[in-house]
Amino acid sequence: MDTLSATLLLLTIMDPLGNVATFVSGLRPVPPERRLRVIARELVIALVILVVFLFAGPWLLGLLHLKQEALFISGGIVLFLIALKMIFPPSRHESDEPQIEPFIVPLATPMIAGPSVLATLLVLVSTQPEQLWRWFAALLIAWSITAAVLLSAPAIARVLKDKGSLAVERLMGMLLVMVAVQMFLNGIEHYLKH
Repeated sequence: MDTLSATLLLLTIMDPLGNVATFVSGLRPVPPERRLRVIARELVIALVILVVFLFAGPWLLGLLHLKQEALFISGGIVLFLIALKMIFPPSRHESDEPQIEPFIVPLATPMIAGPSVLATLLVLVSTQPEQLWRWFAALLIAWSITAAVLLSAPAIARVLKDKGSLAVERLMGMLLVMVAVQMFLNGIEHYLKH
């Protein structure tokens, strides 16, 4: 696999367009003037997580005695719970409670630096460790494109307005449920094979 193929693979898994609705939903409690700063902060945190995992992932999993399948299964469960909140928003009583600004979860991880991306980086490094710097370049390019799309999320939300954003959010929630279930099943399948 070359740098371009790895970039396209990582970009597809990061799914910046699919994450726009999730970012808009997660930023609702944040004052509009702070939203771009919060998105930028979450993008930088996600990049740090991805780079650390690229360079230290195999060692870290070995240190914690975790298998790659654990990434898929736990990531699937977390994504499933996030997706349920998108499809079935909290009741008025629950939404009257003060909401806090998102920090690391769910925007930085698992939405950008999710288990699928982490597992993909782990596979790339494990199969071709001599190409580490090529995978690093692919990661930076994919992250940059994702950052450009997600930094425009508030503008996209303004175009969609409230009803459009809610419709897109629920649709993305349905897609996330399917991705979460597939991730969970992949983890179980890989575990049973080994």
